Amino acid sequence: MKKISLIGFILCNFFLNAQEKEEYKKDSVFNKFDYFLINNDTATVNLDPVFLVKPLRFKDSNQSLYYYWYRKIVLKTYPYATLAADRLIALNKQLAQIKSASKRRKHILKMQNYMEGEFTNQLKKMTRTEGKILIKLINRQTGSTVFDLIKEYRSGWKAFWYQLTAKIFKISLKSEYHPESVGKDYIVEDILLHAFRDGSLIPQPAFKPIDFQELNYKYRNIDYVKEITAKD
Repeated sequence: MKKISLIGFILCNFFLNAQEKEEYKKDSVFNKFDYFLINNDTATVNLDPVFLVKPLRFKDSNQSLYYYWYRKIVLKTYPYATLAADRLIALNKQLAQIKSASKRRKHILKMQNYMEGEFTNQLKKMTRTEGKILIKLINRQTGSTVFDLIKEYRSGWKAFWYQLTAKIFKISLKSEYHPESVGKDYIVEDILLHAFRDGSLIPQPAFKPIDFQELNYKYRNIDYVKEITAKD
């Protein structure tokens, strides 16, 4: 009986997911919770997110070479972007509880010193390409450009980011993340979702929702070499 119940549960899961296909088809991640009807009662089952990504197919070895080179850079820079986003969220929560302007400035400066101590050496070693991707990913995670973050938290972020751009010149701190219209950004998002699925990176959603299924169709014939080597 237990085996039959288990099979019934699996089939129930299959058919419910099939019925809800239309609801999910434009999402890059399935909901974390699914609902099942068992003996006329509902049960909530906590499921791991399922990332809907297309299989990687390349026209030639050159396409593959460029993709995996770019993937290496994205995997290197993404943790810094997520950590910066986490620090920003924490900073905003802390500042909301501080009424004194002078204490707020001191707290921001304290955060700056912490982040400089944690990241400066790594940032100084970044190439220009790595720096550009990092700035894009921070926009993905926070919804703000690095320029806006510097403007908002001038005393705490200005020195930190100018240390990066002093070496990696000609990087726009106003760069935004637009996978819906920029081929390079789509490739970054594709790399992230594959890495989330295979466990190479810890999943973290973008600040703004991304319709990745629609993007997959738009970029179904993407030329990785052309997009990755295109000038910004």
